[in-house]
Amino acid sequence: MISSSFSQSQIIDLWDGSIPNSQKTNEVEIVEIKDIKRISNVQTPTLEVFLPTKRANSARAVIICPGGGYHMLAYDWEGTEIAKWFNTKGIAAFVLKSRLPDSKSIVIRQEAPLQDAQRAVRYVRSHAVEFSISPDEIGVIGFSAGGHLASTLGTQYDKPNNFKETALDTISARPNFMALIYPVITMDETFTHIGSRRNLIGEKPSEVLIKEYSNELQVTKNTPRTFLVHSGDDKAVPIKNSLKFYEALKAHDVEAELHAYPFGGHGFGLAIGNGRLQSWPERLFEWLENK
Repeated sequence: MISSSFSQSQIIDLWDGSIPNSQKTNEVEIVEIKDIKRISNVQTPTLEVFLPTKRANSARAVIICPGGGYHMLAYDWEGTEIAKWFNTKGIAAFVLKSRLPDSKSIVIRQEAPLQDAQRAVRYVRSHAVEFSISPDEIGVIGFSAGGHLASTLGTQYDKPNNFKETALDTISARPNFMALIYPVITMDETFTHIGSRRNLIGEKPSEVLIKEYSNELQVTKNTPRTFLVHSGDDKAVPIKNSLKFYEALKAHDVEAELHAYPFGGHGFGLAIGNGRLQSWPERLFEWLENK
């Protein structure tokens, strides 16, 4: 799974041997680098490791789920750039390159992203000593459709496996905290992101699937504490996604903090140069420090 000692930008295959819920096809992974780095047709799920200096290490870690409508991953914009920012705060970061449900290489499309996210938490938690992190300080952050994956993980972390388990698959996949940035939360067609919904659960999903992946309906008292950021002028993913999730968290007495900005649109990443919106990462850090 890993060929050398852990280091900056080490890439780890999530699965040993065969990847569950997958089949052989002629698909190949596609990497496009223009204004940002986009990855589609993911064939081999990975974690890219970014560690802070030993002197700065806080023993906290976060797994990053980039967005991209469940069709591609905005891998640097909402992935590696975010990881580098976390490192400046002494936080270890792991960028998840998860499978995308519109891939022909997946057998049951909607199950693969969560399987990869569960595996990512389990892997990081099982290697806490090597990464110099606390197994009780591992969170997840997701952007847009990556926010849907992160919130699925946070609400359905204990979803049973439908494949032969190894010892690693029995470790808790529950994140200790969540940060959801302009997230897709629901599959309710009245306020979902239609592209994400179509790619994840298909053109004509059943009511059962719609409910199962509407994460505002999946919150329990055991859902991790959550930090949310959204802009009121987001035309792609309505702010109602974050509002409904916040309401569900509060209804179950789960600690939640929501920052609603009047501007910013969708997909602003770190929002560098975007007025007070660019302060959202600092608000996140303050929240992490004051639990």
